[in-house]
Amino acid sequence: MRNSSRGDVDPFIVMDVLDAARRHEAAGRSIVHMEIGQPGTGAPRAALDRLAKDMQDDALGYTVALGRPELRERISRHYRDWYGVDVPPERIVVTAGASGAFLLAFSALFDTDARVGLAEPCYPSYRQILKALGMQPVGIAAEFENRFQPVPADIAANRLDGLIVASPANPTGTMLTKSEIAALAEACQAAGAALVSDEIYHGVGTDAPASALQVTDQVVVINSFSKYFSMTGWRVGWMVVPDDMVRQVERLAQNMFICAANASQRLAFHTMDCDDDLRDYARGYDENRRLMLEGLPKAGFTRFAPPDGAFYIYADVSELTDDSLSFSTELLDNAGVAVTPGLDFDPVRGGKWVRFSYAGSTRHIAEGLRRLTDYMSRRSRP
Repeated sequence: MRNSSRGDVDPFIVMDVLDAARRHEAAGRSIVHMEIGQPGTGAPRAALDRLAKDMQDDALGYTVALGRPELRERISRHYRDWYGVDVPPERIVVTAGASGAFLLAFSALFDTDARVGLAEPCYPSYRQILKALGMQPVGIAAEFENRFQPVPADIAANRLDGLIVASPANPTGTMLTKSEIAALAEACQAAGAALVSDEIYHGVGTDAPASALQVTDQVVVINSFSKYFSMTGWRVGWMVVPDDMVRQVERLAQNMFICAANASQRLAFHTMDCDDDLRDYARGYDENRRLMLEGLPKAGFTRFAPPDGAFYIYADVSELTDDSLSFSTELLDNAGVAVTPGLDFDPVRGGKWVRFSYAGSTRHIAEGLRRLTDYMSRRSRP
């Protein structure tokens, strides 16, 4: 069978690490998962109970492509409550996870061979989705001094058709201020480049992040119910688009997905009103972050990007190795701790970095830090 060049993309390494960890577990080993950005909690019980009632009363057929109207209204209220901005529900599109939103956004914004900037290290699937669509991901070597975030000069210097920003970012957890987002938006507009803002980790972190919608309407904002709302496996997210993009995105959504899963949309709607549970989840991440900032230096990981939000720490391991893939295998095999090699996020410099996720339970994070400290104290340095 012949294969297309569109499928010739790099693997999502963290999923390979997860698979290796599962094989260890199947063989009877205990593994602490610090590789995957998946909340250790599930959707709130009250929301699940309400969904169960919905499923008894309704066949849960297709919804309209843009999403259930009541969910879009509820997301609109979310923007008023959290950011003080008025986002009409007509501009909100419910998607099959944030991944579906990226596919729709890139398809609607960019033609074949468009140059789209990514501040590396970054979420690797940006790069691979763009490549699969025949576009050119342009890696921008973001600097530690800029908290691994892009700066306005990067846009003109790289002749970009678009720029993807993430705040809080994966894998670094760093955030952009409102003024920094405004400067990037202004530079994009001056260069005729589209701006895509990944905001899926909003709500996870010690400080309230700014939304790009607070400074411009000429942006595609993407969010998800996977992280703060703890609904990873339900695969539902959303995007906010400018008025003149709504119908274009709708046509794409109709043909690519028909709609996001009805049950997932209903659960998302119910989950948005479970404020007490969601705040409890967020406090758990805060405690995990405190443990990581205290425990990682004791294990020998002393230099990392400032984790303002999300639930990751991106650590410099250059004094230990220049092969983060092998090093992550070493930690899995010898310490029983799964971590993600930096090569997933930065194909040039990532061999000297690893990402630790602290999305799991506090008990597991404490155990993982204990194992790392014990193993690294016995490990001989190169």
